[in-house]
Amino acid sequence: MSSWLKRTAFAVLATVALMGAATAEVVYNRGNDAEPETLDAHKTSTVGEGHILRDLYEGLVIHNAKGEVVPGVAEKWEMSDDGKLYRFTLRANAKWSNGDPVKASDFVFAYRRIMSPETGAKYANILYPILNAEKINKGQAKPEELGVTAVDDHTLEIRLERPTPYFIQLLTHQTGLPLHPPSVEKFGKDYVKPGNLVSNGAYMLAEFVPNSHIKVVKNPYFHDAKNVQIDVVMFYPVSDLAAATRRFQAGELHSTPDIPADQMKSLKDRFGSQVVLGPYLGVWALPVNTSKPPFNDVRVRKALSMVIDREDIAERIWSETMQPAYSFVPPGIGNYGTPAIAEYKDMAPIEREDRAKELLKEAGFGPGGKQLKVELRYNTLDNNRNTVVAIADMWKRIGVETSFINTDAKTHFAYLRDGGDFDIARYGWIGDYSDPQNFLFLLESDNKGFNYGKWKNEEYDALMKQAANETDLKKRADILLKAEQIFMREEPWIPVLHYGTKNLISPKLIGFHQNLRGVYPSRFLQIKE
Repeated sequence: MSSWLKRTAFAVLATVALMGAATAEVVYNRGNDAEPETLDAHKTSTVGEGHILRDLYEGLVIHNAKGEVVPGVAEKWEMSDDGKLYRFTLRANAKWSNGDPVKASDFVFAYRRIMSPETGAKYANILYPILNAEKINKGQAKPEELGVTAVDDHTLEIRLERPTPYFIQLLTHQTGLPLHPPSVEKFGKDYVKPGNLVSNGAYMLAEFVPNSHIKVVKNPYFHDAKNVQIDVVMFYPVSDLAAATRRFQAGELHSTPDIPADQMKSLKDRFGSQVVLGPYLGVWALPVNTSKPPFNDVRVRKALSMVIDREDIAERIWSETMQPAYSFVPPGIGNYGTPAIAEYKDMAPIEREDRAKELLKEAGFGPGGKQLKVELRYNTLDNNRNTVVAIADMWKRIGVETSFINTDAKTHFAYLRDGGDFDIARYGWIGDYSDPQNFLFLLESDNKGFNYGKWKNEEYDALMKQAANETDLKKRADILLKAEQIFMREEPWIPVLHYGTKNLISPKLIGFHQNLRGVYPSRFLQIKE
């Protein structure tokens, strides 16, 4: 047995011994958004996976309890005058869960791995601002050419292709996490399994029982372990919101990541201030498969979009916890002005319906033509089901017949990421950083990981590249607005709602702060009986 593995085993045994007295153990029973498909940070993409990884790992920078960017492994950093070179100084006491020191070379290893085409990271383009990252990810350069250098064990330099005003925010994402090279090299894809996974965050992985729970336990080697108040976090995947609410009421969950919006009034009556609502940087949308007819016809997409009564859905189904979306980029986002608004926003519902019928007729559907049939895929969740059923009823008014395919979240998102065929699908995107690029990049034609409908628009792509090279924030915002205007004319995705956070929070859970980023690291929370 290698020395690092011995230390890992010792650390786990030591932790178990420390937690031997059940009465002393502080456990946080946390409802999570969905069952994770993987805990490989380079292959994850969902919010639920992000919550778990945020507990297991610590990047150069992190989000604190209020969603603010603060130092993580890096205790400080400097930026060159031209904005293209960052130098990070790592904490001397940062350690892995087996006792190994966290080194600058661990970040180099991780960043090269995520950019390697063989890894197949769907989210690699988050780090494209790094020098040569895109070339490496597309097989046009070698991983060793990545602009990330370990000057020494505690000094990391990252060189960028161009100045990127939101680069530090990017590093809060799971794509910026380090990896423990010996464990990845020893176990390969199995490095993520309990007993194999070596992490550097406040917690380490103890159990992963599919469709049941994930258990993480306090990491005794974490540099701030003395301030971590919760010993064990039990992540329970939530797909049935009504069932999760009952578990919360029974005291089996300290928090839920979502609540049945159609029950909002009764929930507020029952739970009062335990219902915690707030704004959220995200969009609930319907990606359309533009690679096949008739969905490659903008008239069809526009008709389907304009007949959706977003106000009715937001009020009747979501109890105004979500807002009608007539833009793709959420309002209030950083480094932007007013988003591009759909031209039909202020039309009366009956006018929209009439215009939608005209567009479908022009496209060969409706009276005198054939009926438009749509297969709509969505991930099973009460709020989602109620929303897509309402949308299907609205489409029926213009002669559209809708059928449904629903699966659990893990299966649904994996299907989309793997390029599965579909007509229209439900998707929710939560911003990784407060910048319009984080939404608009999804539809770049070469974004294989997220451009599910295979939309291609050369003018849009050119504007996104132009914006990436613009250092003046005002000029950059204007360029991105032009790109969004193209998006709203074409609607390759149909924006329906802008998100709000909806949580049930037990009074026993101390330190929870609702924030626009929707991040709540367990290390900053406490449980008080």
